[in-house]
Amino acid sequence: MEPTPRPKILVVEDEADLVAYLKTMLADHGYDVVCAEDGIDGMAKARAERPNLITLDINLPRETGVRMYRELHEDPATASIPVIMITGVSHEFKRFIETRKQVPPPAGYFDKPVDPAALLAKIGELLGKA
Repeated sequence: MEPTPRPKILVVEDEADLVAYLKTMLADHGYDVVCAEDGIDGMAKARAERPNLITLDINLPRETGVRMYRELHEDPATASIPVIMITGVSHEFKRFIETRKQVPPPAGYFDKPVDPAALLAKIGELLGKA
């Protein structure tokens, strides 16, 4: 009998220290992790890798997380992937993104620095591992 595949998480983040932290933490908790450092690379990996969940920073080089988030929801191949936004942007941004009519609000929203227990709990909830 083949082992059950590990859920795959795409981490879209440009801060190298946070990428390393998230990658290690998520791998240690049973997830396969794919990383991208901007929205263009993130979209390409979302389409190619078909992750079970995406963590997405808002302030990214080349293409912002906001634009990537909108593109994810415009593409039928990626529209159903839950997205957790992780950002250092203020609380006002959360209200802003949740009022956009073009796309649904993200599945989760965490400020930096991230509370690892809360993030893992939310991921587990979204992926049925709670």
